[in-house]
Amino acid sequence: MLRRNLASVFVAGAYVFPGGAVDDADRHTDLEAVCTGRTDAAASAQLGIERGGLAFWVAAVRECFEEAGVLLAQPAAVAARLQPYREAIYTGELRLVELCRREGLHLTVDRIHYFSHWITPVGAPRRYDTRFFVAEAPRDQTPLHDDQETIAHLWLRPADALSRFETGELDLIFPTIKNLEAIGKFARTRDLLAAVEAAETIAEHHPRLSAGAGDDGEAGVRILLPGDPGYGEALSRG
Repeated sequence: MLRRNLASVFVAGAYVFPGGAVDDADRHTDLEAVCTGRTDAAASAQLGIERGGLAFWVAAVRECFEEAGVLLAQPAAVAARLQPYREAIYTGELRLVELCRREGLHLTVDRIHYFSHWITPVGAPRRYDTRFFVAEAPRDQTPLHDDQETIAHLWLRPADALSRFETGELDLIFPTIKNLEAIGKFARTRDLLAAVEAAETIAEHHPRLSAGAGDDGEAGVRILLPGDPGYGEALSRG
């Protein structure tokens, strides 16, 4: 997990997963040539879009490399020595596809699995349509934050992250909490990946905002999910 820069416009100081937007450089007709085991058609079908789905996997790989220094690619020995390229990828000086061609790499998108889909509630000051992915971390790479968008990093069990959130040690946002809860249901990485790979559909999560008193009686805004009391009413007020 990475801590966002304290000067960030959005959730400054919060601990999040590596991530960001799908850039124009991620969208290209030559992606399949550097991606292992997943076509654009298959990726697009899984995301429920007409075309361009493979770019989401490429963006996930790029963001992990830029922000956390982890490159999900083969051959593993080559990927492990490519830290000097992080800055060039971040600034746009070098496209990830070009790096793959230069170094003979293939992005292991077949080992990266679509996990969850969150859409920011209506009424939030900044709205996002965000897809989350899971993968096993390479054993021969050491994560390191970029010291630009992110200023610290932690490698810890989901249960420990949630516990440290409850004690106020970590600042987490709602989708991060819910994803950690979902991941934490599995004792082993391989069990998680097997379950996600076997899933036929990925549910969209549409949280809603509701103004009112919380459990402590203090006024504020609550985030509701389907099944929570007041979820339907929150929609009508939104």
